[in-house]
Amino acid sequence: MRPNIATLITFILVVIGALNWGLVGAFNFDLVAALLGDMTIASRVVYGLVGLAGLYMLIVRPGLRTHDAHDVRPGAR
Repeated sequence: MRPNIATLITFILVVIGALNWGLVGAFNFDLVAALLGDMTIASRVVYGLVGLAGLYMLIVRPGLRTHDAHDVRPGAR
């Protein structure tokens, strides 16, 4: 089953956020700020969209957090 467009966009935004935080943690380098400016309107929009994407994944897509019938690990349901 293919994901819908909202799930795909949300996934991309969550990955961008995760990579950005990884860079901040590992190298003290904020890629979003480097590309869009430090706390400019554009960077704040990106940060906001990443935050909303995280909430979407937690609230609207809870099935992504649970195991499903396709889990082939031993002992999985």
